[in-house]
Amino acid sequence: MFNPVAEQGTWVQSMKKRLTEAQFQAVLSGLDVGPQTVEIARGVLVQGKPQAEFVQSLGLTKGAVSQAVSRVWAAHEEAVPPGCERLTVLLPKHQAFIVKKWAREFAEKRGSKT
Repeated sequence: MFNPVAEQGTWVQSMKKRLTEAQFQAVLSGLDVGPQTVEIARGVLVQGKPQAEFVQSLGLTKGAVSQAVSRVWAAHEEAVPPGCERLTVLLPKHQAFIVKKWAREFAEKRGSKT
């Protein structure tokens, strides 16, 4: 029988934010961050190290480490893939329904969520 409390740890583990080195480099190309932010974000997002490791090794607060990781992750989420365009439009409901369906289909093909 499925026990959501018992399974929560497994589910949370699978939801960790991760990037490939190529994705990480692509994000960095559009960001103005210092070397320490790069070190922290690469360690957490690419190498899978716990944020606590950087809190201890660099003598930073949890908030500072979290902010470094969040800044790079947010830039990754906002990135527009080549050949794509981000739009904000006002449409009648029936047309918006169709566009949302296209967005879901595209996201599924790319292996991501909308």
